[in-house]
Amino acid sequence: MNAVIKVGGKQYYVTEGSEIFVEKIEANSGDVVKFDQVLMLDNKVGSPYLTDATVEGEVLKNGKQRKIRVYKYKCKSRANRKTQGHRQPYTKIKITKIA
Repeated sequence: MNAVIKVGGKQYYVTEGSEIFVEKIEANSGDVVKFDQVLMLDNKVGSPYLTDATVEGEVLKNGKQRKIRVYKYKCKSRANRKTQGHRQPYTKIKITKIA
């Protein structure tokens, strides 16, 4: 079965057994999480969500992604060069059941 779910303001296309990275949710490793905001299930499309459709997943780990660099630069002004880094926290989830 295939489904499209909404987690943290983003949409993810999932199948059973797939692993996805979502924005950090409050759950520990090994916990089972349920997603009720199912937008599409196989050929059925909800408006906006399907009723009686859930997707279950197991939390594999919480972590931070690799660091990206954010530059702030103003032309012809060497004093205003600024660099800062950012690491986005994530939660890795393995989809176990689509019903």
